[in-house]
Order: sequence, then C-alpha cells, then structure tokens
Amino acid sequence: MSSHVYKLIEVAGTSPLGYDDAIKQAVAKAAKTVEHLDWFEVTEMRGHIKDGQVAHFQVVVKIGFRLD
Repeated sequence: MSSHVYKLIEVAGTSPLGYDDAIKQAVAKAAKTVEHLDWFEVTEMRGHIKDGQVAHFQVVVKIGFRLD
C-alpha cells in the first residue's frame, strides 16, 4: 500500500431536499475546481425552519483531496 498526503478544504452545501442532497451539492461543486477528491466528513448539520416546517438543509463538510 502506498502512502498519500492529503489537503483538507471545508465547504458548506445547502438543499431544500435534504441533508443527503446538500452533501452531494457540496462535493459536486468542489469537484469542479479541485482534483483528486477522495473522501468527505460531515462536521456540522443545520437547517432553516419556516412556518413550523423544515424549509432548508445545510451541511458543512471537510473534503480531503490527494496531493500529487
């Protein structure tokens, strides 16, 4: 097994559909500008309430990418 070195970035993703979609939005956006994404970790979860209902979901994720 070879050794790797990773750098971490932290991004926030949002979605009206759910936490899963918010995570996917964050990773997809990061993938447009950063190469070699390998893993993510959800560090925060929160949401917005409107009229007594959950209206929006937000997650903060750390994304690890491999350095060449």
